[in-house]
Amino acid sequence: MQQYNAIKAKYPGALLLFRVGDFYETFGEDAVKTAQILGIVLTRRGTGPNGALELAGFPHHSLDNYLSKLVRAGQRVAICDQLEDPKTTKTIVKRGVTELITPGVAYGDNILNQKSNNYLAAVYFEKNTLGVSFVDISTGEFLVAQGDAEYIDKLLQGFKPNEVVYQKTKRKEFLEFFGDKFYTFHLDDWAFTSDYANEILTKHFEVNSLKGFGVDKLQAGIVAAGVVLHYLNDTEHRNLKHISAISRLEEDKYVWLDRFTIRNLELVSSPHDNAVTLFEVLDQTSTPMGARLLYKWIIMPLKELKPIKERLGMVEYLVKDESLLESFNNHIKQIGDLERLISKVGLQRVGPRELCALKRALYHIESVKSIAEETKNPFLGVLAEQLNPCLTIREKLERELQQDPPALLIKGNVIADGIDEELDRLRKIAFGGKDYLVEIQKREAASTGIPSLKVAFNNVFGYYLEVTHTHKDKVPEDWIRKQTLVSAERYITPELKEYEEQILGAEEKIQVIEVRMYNELMFKVSAYIKQIQLNAFLIAQLDVLLCFAQLAIKNHYVKPEVNNGMALDIKGGRHPVIERRLPVGEEYITNDVFLDNETQQIIIITGPNMSGKSAILRQTGLIVLMAQMGCFVPAKTAAIGLVDKIFTRVGASDNLSSGESTFMVEMNETASILNNISDKSLILLDEIGRGTSTYDGISIAWAIAEFLHQHPTAKPKTLFATHYHELNELVNTMGRIKNFNVSIKEVGNRVIFLRKLVPGGSEHSFGIHVAKMAGMPPKLIYRANEILKKLEIDRTEGQSIKDSIKKVQNQAYQLQMFAVEDPVLIKIRDSINNLDVNILTPVEALLKLDEIQRIIKQ
Repeated sequence: MQQYNAIKAKYPGALLLFRVGDFYETFGEDAVKTAQILGIVLTRRGTGPNGALELAGFPHHSLDNYLSKLVRAGQRVAICDQLEDPKTTKTIVKRGVTELITPGVAYGDNILNQKSNNYLAAVYFEKNTLGVSFVDISTGEFLVAQGDAEYIDKLLQGFKPNEVVYQKTKRKEFLEFFGDKFYTFHLDDWAFTSDYANEILTKHFEVNSLKGFGVDKLQAGIVAAGVVLHYLNDTEHRNLKHISAISRLEEDKYVWLDRFTIRNLELVSSPHDNAVTLFEVLDQTSTPMGARLLYKWIIMPLKELKPIKERLGMVEYLVKDESLLESFNNHIKQIGDLERLISKVGLQRVGPRELCALKRALYHIESVKSIAEETKNPFLGVLAEQLNPCLTIREKLERELQQDPPALLIKGNVIADGIDEELDRLRKIAFGGKDYLVEIQKREAASTGIPSLKVAFNNVFGYYLEVTHTHKDKVPEDWIRKQTLVSAERYITPELKEYEEQILGAEEKIQVIEVRMYNELMFKVSAYIKQIQLNAFLIAQLDVLLCFAQLAIKNHYVKPEVNNGMALDIKGGRHPVIERRLPVGEEYITNDVFLDNETQQIIIITGPNMSGKSAILRQTGLIVLMAQMGCFVPAKTAAIGLVDKIFTRVGASDNLSSGESTFMVEMNETASILNNISDKSLILLDEIGRGTSTYDGISIAWAIAEFLHQHPTAKPKTLFATHYHELNELVNTMGRIKNFNVSIKEVGNRVIFLRKLVPGGSEHSFGIHVAKMAGMPPKLIYRANEILKKLEIDRTEGQSIKDSIKKVQNQAYQLQMFAVEDPVLIKIRDSINNLDVNILTPVEALLKLDEIQRIIKQ
């Protein structure tokens, strides 16, 4: 316990798994937490001054399963192993922490989500600039950026790191800028210095300067990157060969999607239960690394024409050749998660079975390379040139590894036969023992002339030769007698003794040789990390493009025409997520949208609730985003002038934990849009101003529309959905604003939503109709209609809303039985009015009363 307490003191914030024999044990508070999270038994031992000590443990071979649960529960876990063999020491075994696993520093398959990265981020606060870096230890990806708080916030929201490290003294600033949604850890300020960062990075990459990576000018970013490496060293992760490069995130290469847009368009996650995201609809990838790249492409669409056209051209080529598509997919499916697999080699945590998977992946890469070469397509030609099947190391793995090795090295039988003479000899002894014993038995029986000679084994004196008393006079002099039985004698020979020593020590020696040879093999593979990482990146790219081609064929997407113009012209557009969720046989109602900077910059969309205004806004944003990712789009045709920023203000949600109302959240998001617009922005506004009073809301919405129209430097393309029909008046004074509405059809008392966008404004919201559809009580619906009619009549007569409401209230206070025009009461009134009391018999009166009672109960 002294040893435990000394180690625990060095890792106060971590849950310490302490190796004792074949178990990992936890003590005290750690044991209480562990038992609770893992659902294992909590025991108590001893009667010290503080009472009994809590214990909870599990077998060492179950570490992977239990570790994943602890890390997912947000625990930092220090793994303390025995550093020497208990057989070699008479004192207490040396122990030390070999690894500290945290939510952001994990690589185990059980801990990680296959389809998303596991980023550790570091944020550095300089005076006016913030630096940020992201590393995924499980893939070797290392990214760096710097900018203002808004840009860093956008990156953190997009990359969703599992852990963020920052300066201890900047807690207040961190919470103010980025909120409390991240798992965080703070470090002392000394780690956040420029000199230390440059030193640790140049030492890691074995270079004199960072110029070769193109990050040397990002000084705040470099400090954040240095902190990431420092933190990895602190958590006992020093085998980081697979982190072989650092890349900058270039803001000017990608479309600006602020965190509101990523959330509102439900690109990769959704605040709503059972909602389907764009990522889930588009993800038809065959490998986990392809899925992770698709995620990045969604949150970082391109805004440069050349790479967009290259991607679209490649998708078009694959769409036209479905057999090629199938050939590629057949091989790519077999490659698996090559990116994480090769990272385990760098971490020196790769198992024999995983090395075998690497070998198979290299065979399939060779096939992909040859298929790509045969196509004569320029893009695929470049891909084929860069793919490297690493024949030398593949042949070495083929030759030296067993065909079907175990998952763990300690299980043995990992290295193939015929590679090491000593290993083969020991295996023959350990596993071919019976044959060897039969050989000895035959030889000795022949040389001594004792036909009944037997070789056997017991725990007292090992292997022996047994001779019946009939033949004991034939026993050679150099045999040593060990035991006399009633009917036989037992002897040992120097040869048997030597063989016994060999067979008993063979398995231990086999393990030592296999571990040595396996480590040598792993070291040889680690020389190919960079080439295999490039293979993984190229295969992931091809995987995503194949996924886009499959989507285009399956969902009838078309190739968009992306250009440098200012117009956005979508004909027959559909919402990619909603159309996938429609019931079988139901067709999605398509819509056209045209926006440009000269004639139709802002479209005001009015129309009933539930008619599909929000869907039209969102689908326009998603179609633009998909086109600039390089994906075909759900439309009949789409001509898209490059967009550099997509802003959305959709839906309402309180942020009560920060003391912000719905309206405050709405105004914050809208302010963020208006302060960042550009000439090539696309803005999607839904129901601006509805969080406050009607007049305030109309005034704000009106002023926003004017601001966007009259902006001196930018004419952002805008879709503005609203309930405020008064905004339709803007068209009379603003030349580039046009009115559209989502049409409906009234049949009797029913409203049919046609979900079609047509020119012209709308005067009616049909909110009461939606309330009826939601199952509101009939009495309430009737009353709401009654109030609406009265308010509308008064409005046409020039009365104010305030006076009309007072009038309606006064009517409600009149308590005469039939003053309120309830349909049930009207029915009863009519029923009584039609009675002739003079000719009514008592029985008929009772029957009538019974009828009225039934009407009331309906």
